[in-house]
Parts: sequence; structure tokens; C-alpha cells
Amino acid sequence: MKNLYLALSIFLMILNIAFGQQVSVLTQRYDNHRLGWNDRETTLNTSNVNPVQFGMLFTRTVDDQIYAQPLIVRNLMINGGARNVVFVATVHNSLYAFDADDSAISSPLWQVNLTHLGSRVINHTDMTGACGGNYNDFSGNMGIVGTPVIDTSTSTLYVVTREITLTTSVFKQYLHAIDIHTGNEKSGSPVYITASYYGNGVGAVGDSIEFEQQKQNQRPALMLLNGVVYVCWASHCDWGPYHGWMIGFDKTTLLKRHVYNVTPGGTQGGIWMSGSGPTVDDSGYIYVTTGNGTVGVGSNPNNYRGRGESIIKLQPAGDSMRVVDFFTPSNYLHLNNYDLDYGTDGALIIPNTSCVLSGTKEGKLYMVNTNYMGHYTAGNDSVLQILIANSQNIQNVHIHGTPVYSRYNTLQGDSECIYVWSESDSIRQFFFNRTTQLFDTSLTVKGNIVLDNGMPGSMLSVSSDGLTTNSGIIWASHPLSGNANQQVRPGRFMAMDARNVQRVLWSSTMLPNRDSVGSFAKFNTPVIANGKVYLATFSNRLDVYGLLNQPTGIEHINERLQFTTLYPNPANHSATVSYSLAGNLDQFSLSVVDLTGRVIMQVELPSQAGAHEKTISLSEQLSAGIYEVMFCSGGQMLNILKLVKY
Repeated sequence: MKNLYLALSIFLMILNIAFGQQVSVLTQRYDNHRLGWNDRETTLNTSNVNPVQFGMLFTRTVDDQIYAQPLIVRNLMINGGARNVVFVATVHNSLYAFDADDSAISSPLWQVNLTHLGSRVINHTDMTGACGGNYNDFSGNMGIVGTPVIDTSTSTLYVVTREITLTTSVFKQYLHAIDIHTGNEKSGSPVYITASYYGNGVGAVGDSIEFEQQKQNQRPALMLLNGVVYVCWASHCDWGPYHGWMIGFDKTTLLKRHVYNVTPGGTQGGIWMSGSGPTVDDSGYIYVTTGNGTVGVGSNPNNYRGRGESIIKLQPAGDSMRVVDFFTPSNYLHLNNYDLDYGTDGALIIPNTSCVLSGTKEGKLYMVNTNYMGHYTAGNDSVLQILIANSQNIQNVHIHGTPVYSRYNTLQGDSECIYVWSESDSIRQFFFNRTTQLFDTSLTVKGNIVLDNGMPGSMLSVSSDGLTTNSGIIWASHPLSGNANQQVRPGRFMAMDARNVQRVLWSSTMLPNRDSVGSFAKFNTPVIANGKVYLATFSNRLDVYGLLNQPTGIEHINERLQFTTLYPNPANHSATVSYSLAGNLDQFSLSVVDLTGRVIMQVELPSQAGAHEKTISLSEQLSAGIYEVMFCSGGQMLNILKLVKY
């Protein structure tokens, strides 16, 4: 027995060494503060995230589109061993557990479909009255949409599914508690979601509003707080009657603990937030934002029982939720009339402050004081600051991706920034002044890449190794072209220096044969953990990116490419490529790529062994600027050089 204890101690010590620096991602945007920042990424940094060293490692095939953000549990005992596991949910009501690191283990560790026998997953065609009967916000199934949440203390994953019975066409939503080791339902799971709330608003029968199974869209991420799993709902294309709902379930029994309705005396007020989860401050208060809907009751816009177009501060109270405070912008009628929702993103609280930000379809971020949010006033008297994330045409300025936050060291001290990338525009980097508790807008940095017109803008995450200066990276996922609101569009994934977003480190379009995203996953944020990046797609797969384990010395990248140079450099009208091949290549080419990751030109090069030179014309296709010249064979990067065009 003594030897057994010794062996177990040694085993646990080895596990702690192997996994000690690694992180789990148990909820959307890393934690309930929803900063979107993993500050414990010790592998990826601004020096090794580049087209030579970083790219797609492998993909994992699933049965449908991925709307829910992937989640990761480190050092999980599963299938007889300890490993990092990535959990993926699809709109087909399916859950997958994959090895998060080993490219050779392509099959799921477990896989389960949660649709009940005698039912099918709901589809966008079931929303017969939404968008005038032409509902295409989803292109197909709509099973699991909101990001699950994981409780590692009980090894439980909580997720909401949606289905319709085959014989009676009854719509149903369920909360499941799943054992993360096996994929099996926990005791008492699933529970059929029902709720009622006192009120005489739209859809009420008598003085009771019932939860509407078909029309309530469970889009926001689930949240676990103090033993309660919180789930929120909005609508499908404002198809009524509907209301914004938040329901809290006991994490052990799955019984309802708290029920909140945003507009019990009115209508709408959906909690949507483009998939973001509720935000929690250091005191435990919960914040959600709401979209179109009734503001106040009657002639009183500050009545607590009507909080559409608002950011709301909530606290559990008995079997309901107490509205502690709120802010509603002065032009809420205009927002309602023109479908310019306030609640298109979640809430971001600047750490160690009482400053909370949330955005609108007007391209504005409102910052208010969490200690006194100010309610509604005609002059927005309580607003601390309004940040403009997009100053273009009002129809193409929506903020859907909740801003992200990070800090990093400088010679002058720490810099604090938020980053936001609205639709049809460039990413913006705002610097927070800790002394004034405001953003210094004179320092704002605007990126060089402008998105194509259309929703939803870019979904952002940040990674860094603490405050280490060269470790901060902004990761962005967005449509490569077109409007992804009611279409499935190709995606682009990219990395930028968190110190200066004008510096693009890497893009999936630089080497598309190797790194192409596939179809963009709408409203889904990248997950950075343990030296890898996990990107959901609508191509029925999870993309996994990381370091390619290639030596970085030019002479060692490929033993047959012995020498490469480019002259003159800087160049104007033309430049000559000189290189030597020790052996034949199947194919050999160069690509000239701009700083946005767009391939400007491609040139085939002689691929036989020996010394070669080839002159390429620059004057017609390239404007003045800095470019990367990538040398590739068979989709593999062999070398990369900088070219300055004047």
C-alpha cells in the first residue's frame, strides 16, 4: 500500500509539472468578468505568431454548424488517461469531446446527440412567422446555440437544447447536465424548461406571462454563479409575442431558483448580446444588456418593470431577480423605431473600476458608473463617456462583438486598452487613463484593415503572458467578404500586435491552402489556450491553430532551399528573386502579401535543382508600402522576406 501511495504521489507530481502552466476555459470569454483576455498564454507571442512558425495544425469534424464557443478542460481523466479536452456543441444538438492537443487522435473521446427519441432538432424553417415568413438568420438547424458552461468541481457541463416532437409538433427546450468524463446525463437531467411571470404584457393570460418554447431564442452563453446556472433568452427576428427572460437553475437539482422577465408590462426586451454571457462584477452583481422593447411603464420611462434598450444591474432576490440599477440611452425611442438595438453586445467592466461599457447598432460604446448608472435622462446625464467605434453610414456601423480588454508593460508604465471592431470598419484600440478614469481618445489607434460592408463585424479575443510586453496578441474572426447576417460567408482569422493593432502578425489568408478558415462562425469568439487557438466554423469542423514545430533558420526550413534573397530592396518598378535549390521541388512559387493578409500577386518559380533568378514587376500591382514575400512549395511555407515598395 505504501508503494501504491508513493507511485500515486509521483504520478500526481508529474501531472502538475506537465499541466501546471495550462488553463481551462470553462465559460464564454474565459470567465464571468467577460474580458475576453487569457493572460496566462505562455507559448504564443508576437515573435512566433507569423506565417513561417504559426498555422493550422489540424481540424476536427462535427455534424453541423458551431454557434457555441468551444470550451476546454485541462488535465481531465477520460478514456483511461489525463489529457486536455476541448468540448464542441453543434446546432444539431450534438456534443463532442476531443483531445485538445494530439493531432493523431482525430476521433471523439465521446460523442452524444441530445435530441429525444420521437423528436427532431428545430430548424429555421420552423420559425414560420419570423421576418415575414423568410427567416434566414440561421441557415439550418438551431439546436444548441448558446455556449455551455462547465463546473469542474462536479465534472458537469450544462447546455440548453431545442427540439420539436414529430407527431404533435410541440416545441420544447431542455437544460441538460452532462458528465464531462462520459457524455452521459447526470441524475435528474434533462429538465423541460418552463416558467411564468406576473404581468399583463403582450401574450399574458390573465396576470401571467408564460415562457414561449418556440419563439424564445436561447442565444446568450450560459453562466454559473454561486451554485446557480443562469440562462437567458431573446427572440427570432422580433417575432412576437416574446420577452427577454433570465432563469436561474440550481446546479445540483436543476430546479428553478430565480425567474426574471425584462418587460412584464410590455413587450420584447430580448437578452441577446450576440452570444455573450451575463457579466459579473467583483461584488457579485450581474449585468445584461437588452434590445428593442418597452421602456418603463406608461409615461414613466424609469419604471423597473420595463427595461428594453438598457443595460441592467441585477441581483438574485427570492424566486426572482431584483433590478438594482440600470442605464437607458436618451434616444431609446429612435433606437426602437429604427431597430438600432442597444443590447447587441455584452457588458465589459474595466477591472478595478466602476466603469462599465456596452454598445449599440449606432456604433457607439456608452460608459457609465456601476455605482450610479443613472437610469433614463433626456440628456444622458450619467454617461461618463461615449466612444465612437464606427463613424460611417448609420446602416453599417453595428457593434456585435463585445469589446475585449488587456494590459501590457511599457517604459512609461502599464497601458490599459480595450479593442472593438464594428461592422464595415476597422478595429479600434482605446487607451484607458487610470487617473482620469476615462479613455484618452487622442491616442486611439485605428487598424489598417476595413471589413466588407455587412454584419457582424469581428469577434475578438486577447492572449498574453501576464503583462509581458511582446506577448499580447489580438485575435480576430470575421467574414472575409459580404454580409453574414443571413448568409453563410467565408471567414478570415487573424492576429495583431496588442500594442499596436496596425501591426498584423498573421492571417489565414496569407497561406490559404494551409490555413483557410472555411465558413465564418457568426458571433463566435476564438479560444486561445495552452499554445493553441480553437476556432469554430460553419464548415462542420473545429479548426485548431498553433506553432508548426518548424525550425526558423532559413537554411533549415527546407534542406532543398539553400539560399533566398530579394534585390533591390526597397524597390520601385521591379525586384529580382535569387535562390538556390539543392533538389527538385514538385512546385515552387512566391506570393506577395500586404499587411492585411491579402495576396496581391503570385508568381510561379523554376523548381529544378540549381541556382535561379527571376525578376518580378512591381509597378502596376503594388502601391507604396511594406509587403511580405512568401516562398511556398506544396502549400508549405519555406521562407518569408520583407519587401519595401516605394
